[in-house]
Amino acid sequence: MTHPSPAEPAVAPPPPPPGCPAHSGAVPLWGPGFQTEPQVVYRAMRRDHGPVVPVELPGGFPAWLVVGYRELHRVTSDGELFPRDVGLWNQWPHIPEDWPLLPMVGRPLPSIYFSAGEEHRRHVRMVGPALEGADPFRIRSHCEELADRLVDDVCSRGTADLVADFCEPLPVLVLARLVGFPDDEGIGIAQVLKDLADGGPEAQSAHLRFGEYMARLVAAKRAEPGDDVTSRMLAFPEKFTDEEYTLDLMAVTAAGHLPTADWISNSLRLMLTEDEFADSMVHGRRSIGEAMNEVLWEDTPTQILAGRWAARETQLGGQRIGRGDMLLLGLGAANTDPLIRSGLSAGGFSAQGGNGAHLAFSHGEYRCPFPAQEIAEIIARTGIEVLLDRLPDLRLDVPVEELVRRPSAFLRGNTSLPVRFTPVRTTGDFS
Repeated sequence: MTHPSPAEPAVAPPPPPPGCPAHSGAVPLWGPGFQTEPQVVYRAMRRDHGPVVPVELPGGFPAWLVVGYRELHRVTSDGELFPRDVGLWNQWPHIPEDWPLLPMVGRPLPSIYFSAGEEHRRHVRMVGPALEGADPFRIRSHCEELADRLVDDVCSRGTADLVADFCEPLPVLVLARLVGFPDDEGIGIAQVLKDLADGGPEAQSAHLRFGEYMARLVAAKRAEPGDDVTSRMLAFPEKFTDEEYTLDLMAVTAAGHLPTADWISNSLRLMLTEDEFADSMVHGRRSIGEAMNEVLWEDTPTQILAGRWAARETQLGGQRIGRGDMLLLGLGAANTDPLIRSGLSAGGFSAQGGNGAHLAFSHGEYRCPFPAQEIAEIIARTGIEVLLDRLPDLRLDVPVEELVRRPSAFLRGNTSLPVRFTPVRTTGDFS
């Protein structure tokens, strides 16, 4: 659960607008390298620029990508020098209203994700306990039931696309229950979030529909509270507007959807395609939890996170940062910074084991809240356990080189994960 999903163009953007300032030798944040071998791109960045890299966003807008672990730790720890205050950005005069990354970067809004300073802390005081109030055992029960339903839909076929049939719908169906939606609305929300994540022509209307869903939920829970996140938010003693409740629910649900889905699919991909890892799991030397932790270090779903903005001119990683410059958090790159890595095993797997010092959930005041991290971990782990228990002979149905990653520098996931397995009965057949 890290941030709302960006909508990115699949092709190279047009040249920078006239007069738009740009870095000399800036690295474009698009192209097939991010889709296929991002770590190769990050190594080239470190070689040519060091731990803080001048980059160019689609449309030609300049920013800095922080790829050094220590530098990223410093940025996320200093909220005074590097606040998450998008209003400071010195590029606003050049940003068009239809800029494709605007939903990701955002504008100052009264929500937990797009606010800063005391306003952000006010929202955290309300949202954090509402998430923490979700019973972990109940979350696991929801996840087991919903995962079984998704497996039931495909188990008699013998084939499936794990991304479309399981990894993407499971988190949003669980989250819809947790925030208070009835199950029959969970499917609609799943489709809305898929349209948002695809970033196509339906994205704008999907965003409006998403807001309408949440506004109706707030009204329904005000009239009839229940044991859910929305009701606990409404019961919080500090006063919030309906717009604030709606925006916070949108942020919580969207931020928990695609990163969790990609955590599941990246973990399954590792188990299905890496022979050494799969063999070590079969012989009990590795667990599902270790596979999930491996992904957070080596293949984290959120590769780049926007952002922080410099409150004044400063120096970072040997670069001169101007007032109002955007700093992008290179979470995926920082996790593999050779200066903090103790070494890799001969097979290429990290030696981190259960080490949780990765930056997959960011760091500092604006990191993913701990209750949200716990919810994402329960959904991902339980979903994988149910899937492997129900379909124990899962195997990839295409050559590994044919698997396609999402065309994004910001998010690391799979567009599909075709598998084959022995057809089995549904859970209903055992009753």
